[in-house]
Amino acid sequence: MNMLHIGLGYLGIGIGAGMCLIGAAMGISKLASAALEGGARQPEAIGPLQTMMIIPAAMIEGLGLLALVIALLAVLSLNKGIVAGGEAGSHASIAVPAETGR
Repeated sequence: MNMLHIGLGYLGIGIGAGMCLIGAAMGISKLASAALEGGARQPEAIGPLQTMMIIPAAMIEGLGLLALVIALLAVLSLNKGIVAGGEAGSHASIAVPAETGR
């Protein structure tokens, strides 16, 4: 596998995971903003708003965690395509000089 392709794979994984985490952060911030605004308008509804906010916030947080796990698995699978230094060629093609007997 070409090193350029592996590098682009790492770049794509990083950008994809970053976009997913940014989306999760925006979702949690919108959720918290709406709950705080609702609590400011009706202070007696703060308790029910908080309980209604916890489940969607946990689901959004789970999405962010899932994105990180998928990115980790993708990086680990890309690492399997990298050949370690010195292992690229077959060992039979390496010429060993004959001993001269000196």
